[in-house]
Amino acid sequence: MPKEDYGELWDYLSQAQKDLLIEGEFLKNDVIKDVKYVFKDYSFLVFPFAKAFEGFLKQIFKDVGYLSRLDYISDHLRLGKLLSPNLIGKLGDRSLYKQLEKTEGREFAERIWLTWKEGRNQVFHYFPHNYKALTFEEAEDIINDMNAVMKETYLKLQIPKLKESKQA
Repeated sequence: MPKEDYGELWDYLSQAQKDLLIEGEFLKNDVIKDVKYVFKDYSFLVFPFAKAFEGFLKQIFKDVGYLSRLDYISDHLRLGKLLSPNLIGKLGDRSLYKQLEKTEGREFAERIWLTWKEGRNQVFHYFPHNYKALTFEEAEDIINDMNAVMKETYLKLQIPKLKESKQA
């Protein structure tokens, strides 16, 4: 996906996030699609996009006030735990899922959670009883989902908040 396809989101992303997306696209489109070698598992294609997705989520959650600056810069923050609907009771108001559900609705909170779970957790963890190898097409679908969720999240969380602050 060329940077033009990201629209206003592109200007919001950090340079490190942009670099990950550019390099991921290069790897996917200019190296792997030539089919010089058929891999048994294309999970590695998802990695730069998943890393950019994580950085984007941390950044936007900080910018809209769901995460503190200290949480944002912490080496110990586990975004997946904060996004998990299974930990709402334990986390209380620190639950990002709960905050998203409250401000944007359950469907949106669930979409972010499932994209995180399917695009990061299930791809990068190794379970001997469930080794999940991705085809090229499955990796591409996950990448497309992460990109779509980033755009949707930016539009839902950032654009309205910026407009409100300018009107105030």
